[in-house]
Amino acid sequence: MRTAPTILHLDMDAFYASVEQASKPSLRGKAVIVGGLGPRGVVATASYEARVFGVHSAMPMAQARRLAPNAAYLVPRFEVYRAISEQVMGLLRALSPLVEPLSLDEAFVDLEAEGAAWDAESARLTGTKLRSDIRAVTGLTGSVGLAASKMLAKIASEEAKPDGLLLIEPGTERALLGPKSVRILPGVGPATGDHLRRAGITTVEEIVEAGEDELVRLVGKAHGHGLYAMALAHDDRSVVAERDTKSVSVEDTYDVDIHDRVRVRTEVQRLADRCVRRLRGARLSGRTIVLKVRRYDFSTLTRSETLRGPTDDPAVVRETAARLLEAVDTTGGVRLLGVGVSGLADYTQEDLFAQAAGETHLDDEDTLEEPAREAAAPAERRWPAGHDVCHTEFGHGWVQGSGLGRVTVRFETPDSAPGRVRTFRTDDPALQPADPLPLIPAGPEQSEVTAVGRKASPGSQGTVAAKE
Repeated sequence: MRTAPTILHLDMDAFYASVEQASKPSLRGKAVIVGGLGPRGVVATASYEARVFGVHSAMPMAQARRLAPNAAYLVPRFEVYRAISEQVMGLLRALSPLVEPLSLDEAFVDLEAEGAAWDAESARLTGTKLRSDIRAVTGLTGSVGLAASKMLAKIASEEAKPDGLLLIEPGTERALLGPKSVRILPGVGPATGDHLRRAGITTVEEIVEAGEDELVRLVGKAHGHGLYAMALAHDDRSVVAERDTKSVSVEDTYDVDIHDRVRVRTEVQRLADRCVRRLRGARLSGRTIVLKVRRYDFSTLTRSETLRGPTDDPAVVRETAARLLEAVDTTGGVRLLGVGVSGLADYTQEDLFAQAAGETHLDDEDTLEEPAREAAAPAERRWPAGHDVCHTEFGHGWVQGSGLGRVTVRFETPDSAPGRVRTFRTDDPALQPADPLPLIPAGPEQSEVTAVGRKASPGSQGTVAAKE
């Protein structure tokens, strides 16, 4: 392990919920829960105000509604979260070339790689400035942990939450870990924790006292050796720079099983178009098209086909996905569909058959879903809770809820006062979906900080395959 706390772990505070509170003044300081709102939905993120009621990530949404019936329940806006994540990751890459993202809102940074820090004091100053820059660029808060190892840096950031910084001085690790619950160690989940508790081991120090041989007997050879080393604060893992994207994929889970075969085919075509847009946004192409189908009984089928060369042609991806679907029995109903592309390359081998057939190619601005939307009856327009809209008279707002042919909208912007609520017909032509507004207006100071973050972010496409 290192002799200086130069590994930094950043964890954005209640990221999705914090983004929603920052963009919606009426929700600031209130319980906000983001996730799937259907009967099978789960909580993606809960604000700290919602956590007071016992709501937490991965909880079934039905249970969250029982615990916090008066909270604001919103559908995730992943495009917004990804855009803000890229701003944050850009700031991290400006500190060091060794940035290891774990998710949209979490990453390790090796501060020694480019001399950003070399001892405790310089590491603390770097962490403090990073938190300030994140707030200036995004308006959000993040917690920072600094330590001599990845495990301890992550533990430190968790201890610092929310909106804090904790530095663990080398040599103090054992004293810090000793009285903590065994659950603080990576890989110790509820099952392992209960197993250790039944053996009389509840704290990290009791793991050390039990000894390595006893740990191996209790939890197995591989897990036992690793668990004992972590209890001794031994962790020699290095920060691994962001790896190349291995695949690009999109998927949707449906509140009600889809039984209509025509609807299933339409959904697969729509997912294929979304996948191609993301593929092109990352300036990639791929050789293998993958179809994922989760059926009514939770069985999941994956089918794939490898092409002669890499492509980013939407017609090719749609046709291949449709062909894969023909080999899947969906008569019992479908609850999830996904389309992905793997075997990625940074160039495209043009599909001569598509060209000969006169297939059109998808430009970055094209939205192949639009014709289907235009063909649908206006009353079928969906208004997801929390998503942005614009009214010709009242301006920008967001959907509070919809149903029974009505949609309720609160008209406010990130830099306005809490706005008024109005209700419209779902087919009101004056109301349209809108692009999200920036959380922070681009003033001179913010632009300067953002430019610094962008300076070191040419490889930012690596987060493209982030799970939706």
